Amino acid sequence: MNTLRLRRIAMTVTAAAVLPLALSACGGDDNKKDNSASSDAATPAGQPAAGDDPSMAGKPFGPACDSVPKEGAGSFDGMAKDPVATAASHNPALSTLVTAVKKAGLVDTLNSAPNLTVFAPTNDAFAKIPKADLDKVLNDKATLTKILTYHVVGQKLTPQQLENGSFDTLEKGKVTTSGSGTAYKVNDAANVVCGNVPTANATVYIIDTVLMPK
Repeated sequence: MNTLRLRRIAMTVTAAAVLPLALSACGGDDNKKDNSASSDAATPAGQPAAGDDPSMAGKPFGPACDSVPKEGAGSFDGMAKDPVATAASHNPALSTLVTAVKKAGLVDTLNSAPNLTVFAPTNDAFAKIPKADLDKVLNDKATLTKILTYHVVGQKLTPQQLENGSFDTLEKGKVTTSGSGTAYKVNDAANVVCGNVPTANATVYIIDTVLMPK
């Protein structure tokens, strides 16, 4: 009886010693799973790690972009929904250009053509032209059409393409572009003051000088 009792006591002590170790081992696995799940939740698959710089690709740039309304038809989001001539009409800084486009009868042409790039002179750009000369051009449909179509390229151009480019215009002439980053020139004369502006059928680069075909 004494031997049997001793064996039972030994078995009880052994079980008591093993049980905490088993529970500890199970708890360790759970902790690893919890930590792994927490780590996965903090950085979802396919997401950039914290601290990565957001991409600016595809966004408008330039000092004159600050004057564009933040909401409404004249905002970047609003202009993106309308074809280019209509979109330009919502920007007060392009009112002279819009008047010229209407006088030349080019509204439907610009609104219906796909995949255009428009170099759009501001009101200040037109103001550089002596008033008598500007009035004369605005009343000469053939000359006006020639000038306006010289500002239009039959493909959508990215800023990278402007770094050192030469492109055919709808007027059948060529425009040249140069620059990098957020600073670009057209024909070495006009500065892009608000570039890469999307409309429904065109990309617009607003410029500070009217381009003149040869």
